[in-house]
Amino acid sequence: MPIKLPSDLPAFDVLTREGVQVMSEDLAQHQDIRPLRIGLLNLMPKKIQTENQFARLIGAGPLQIELSLIRMSEHQTRNTAAEHMAEFYRPFQEVKDQKFDGLVITGAPIEHLPFEEVTYWDELTQVMDWTQTNVQSTFGVCWGGMAMLHHFHDVPKHILSQKLFGCYRHTNLAPASPYLRGFSDDCVVPVSRWTEMRAPEVEAAGLPILLGSDIAGPCLIEDPDHRALYILNHFEYDSGTLREEYLRDLASAQVDGAEIQLPVNYFPDNDPDQTPQNRWRSHAHLLYGNWINELYQSTPYDMTKIGA
Repeated sequence: MPIKLPSDLPAFDVLTREGVQVMSEDLAQHQDIRPLRIGLLNLMPKKIQTENQFARLIGAGPLQIELSLIRMSEHQTRNTAAEHMAEFYRPFQEVKDQKFDGLVITGAPIEHLPFEEVTYWDELTQVMDWTQTNVQSTFGVCWGGMAMLHHFHDVPKHILSQKLFGCYRHTNLAPASPYLRGFSDDCVVPVSRWTEMRAPEVEAAGLPILLGSDIAGPCLIEDPDHRALYILNHFEYDSGTLREEYLRDLASAQVDGAEIQLPVNYFPDNDPDQTPQNRWRSHAHLLYGNWINELYQSTPYDMTKIGA
């Protein structure tokens, strides 16, 4: 089954060209099934790129998905057209009385700030508490996952002396986990962050680490008590996302004189003029497909019973 998207959302055409099955609202209404309703709380500045990345992964499975785009109520983005935000996004305050089978909380480029100094932190804590009554399963990504770890378990965030940037090999620490079904013993995951959460402190909170790296630290963490997964890295990234970030960093360095490192294990022969190869796509689809499957197995058919 395809993912249901508005036919004029940019992701509709992008995914159609890639061969991902998409369905318009009109066609979906003629199918006598209940789609899984998944919200995307998009905190990233480049909203459309992030929509494409997550819709690609969420819509690749056999179940019909209804994707709802959500934003913080008061925060105004400066990087996406106001018309796009007004047409496709709904503020959290407008959807908080609704139920969702799943919710993805994305990362945000604000990791240098203490959580409580983020302008929308108070509302985000409302969102995280709301997931316990209105969402069957939540997937916190990068800063979004760190925020949930901090909010629910008081796990601290640590500033790194150097940006963790590139493609790092991670070990499968829980082969029996349903979320890692089909995973190899190790896998490559894109990483881009200035902060970390440390394995001993995550484990002290009683949370199992499913994927981890000796260099990059914990990657995928399960939180059964809060029906949540946290991934601190970026399986959703496109092949060229790290390259775009590297070029942005270089452009910024010309202004502030900062030394910019090459993404680790990313460009062939460490040559930024060569096209990067995607070595994480299959595991990305496995992870999100497994999450959707577990969601389907556990969510009530009667959505009013979610969170009961």
